[in-house]
Amino acid sequence: MPTFITSFVVGKFHFMHSFKLFLEITGGIIVLFSVIPLVKNDYWVFRVFEYPRLQKLFLNLVIFIVYTFYFGNSTGYEIFIILLIAANSAYLIYQIFPFTFFAKKVLLNQTKTDKPNQVSIISSNVYQDNKNSSGCMSIISKYDPDLVLLLETDQFWFKGTEKLKEKYPHSVLVPLENTYGMLLYSKLELIDPQVRYLVDEDIPSIKTAVKLTSGQNIQLYCVHPTPPVPGENLYSTERDKELLLIAKEVKENPAPSIVVGDLNDVAWSYTTNLFTKISGMLDPRIGRGFYNTFHAKYPFLRFPLDHVFCSTDFKLVKMLRLENFSSDHFPIYISLQYEALADLQQKEPEPDSEEIAEAEEKINKETD
Repeated sequence: MPTFITSFVVGKFHFMHSFKLFLEITGGIIVLFSVIPLVKNDYWVFRVFEYPRLQKLFLNLVIFIVYTFYFGNSTGYEIFIILLIAANSAYLIYQIFPFTFFAKKVLLNQTKTDKPNQVSIISSNVYQDNKNSSGCMSIISKYDPDLVLLLETDQFWFKGTEKLKEKYPHSVLVPLENTYGMLLYSKLELIDPQVRYLVDEDIPSIKTAVKLTSGQNIQLYCVHPTPPVPGENLYSTERDKELLLIAKEVKENPAPSIVVGDLNDVAWSYTTNLFTKISGMLDPRIGRGFYNTFHAKYPFLRFPLDHVFCSTDFKLVKMLRLENFSSDHFPIYISLQYEALADLQQKEPEPDSEEIAEAEEKINKETD
């Protein structure tokens, strides 16, 4: 056999061996990243890998197809690798399925328009270093919501959005320089608005009643807890505690309620699932889509971090992810309609005894 042919065959053998090893190592890492969040520990390593489920599923499926095509007819070891990756893909699909169009909606669409009982909201993390306040104002003008919640707002954003007061006479304005400022503007009357620091003296949240045009009062909670990532907070303890404190408060309050903001958590995480069960609130994305809002500049690294939850007293009119205006988050728009009989037509999420105990443990946990 000529030398060049021998070299080609040997080179191809070494390439395929290295390629196979690469697929196995990458597949093993993805499987590891999928099971790490099963450890119920507040340390960031165990929480952050809950975020990229779509990305893990995509890579898993690619590895499964390529590995099966090239090595599917080999030894029992290769068959084991294929089955392991297939099982992990099935697990990720199971977790993501509720946020696809194939799943059953938990929040029903409104069937008969009742404008006086509707409320529309734009929630947007503007990214504090972003200076495109005119782009933000343009989006607000275009969609003309009843309520505007702007997060990561400092003095620049406070001054850059002051003109909203002309159309939004009611407001709760908490500009801060620590990336946790909040500006709430409202066309509707705000009753007894409160700025609260539930867990951290530097992290505000807003609680207020809102009077709809019909005269019906609803309760609004605006939140933006810290994420469990290095440089922000090494643990999810404070985020989880703040969300569950609000969840417990919502459950104990009979008023129709809405929770909105950048929760720094994904829609499918254990903490978000626990939040909905403790609060009894519904997630409008279930059965409709992911509505990924972060990161706006990197399509492959997008997660649903900006949320709106509502009690069973509401039905959905419309929900949209809006155009970006140079922030790292897309704004989100939602319109809800209060209906007196809606709670009889929709099932409220309920926790079991173990989940109630876990929520109490997180609420009572000490924080720095």
